Amino acid sequence: QVQLVESGGGLVQAGDSLRLSCAASGRTVSSYTMGWFRQAPGKEREFVAACGWGGGSTYYADSVKERFTISRDNVKKTVYLQMNSLKPEDTAVYYCAAARWTTPQAMAVMTTAGGSWGQGTQVTVSS
Repeated sequence: QVQLVESGGGLVQAGDSLRLSCAASGRTVSSYTMGWFRQAPGKEREFVAACGWGGGSTYYADSVKERFTISRDNVKKTVYLQMNSLKPEDTAVYYCAAARWTTPQAMAVMTTAGGSWGQGTQVTVSS
């Protein structure tokens, strides 16, 4: 399976920005749709954003679409999540995910058993 390594989380104040990175490795990384999910304490894991690695299409959860941007570097095999205007409600563990033969829209409802996952990186936003 594709291996995913996340980085870039930390403790910030409301209104600040963070840039998360997800480095992918594997022979067929270019065929995978990549995305970000998050899980806050006591809550279910929820979809944040996704992009088609080769096609360039993107899809966002309504709660973040005006503040977050997902992008990719196909040469470096890395997916980024630029998070601006952070709110305390964004506090969560953020996970990178990868799945073959799916669209960014389909990844939004993918189960945790449906693809490969990173170990997660903590994002904490103080008010």
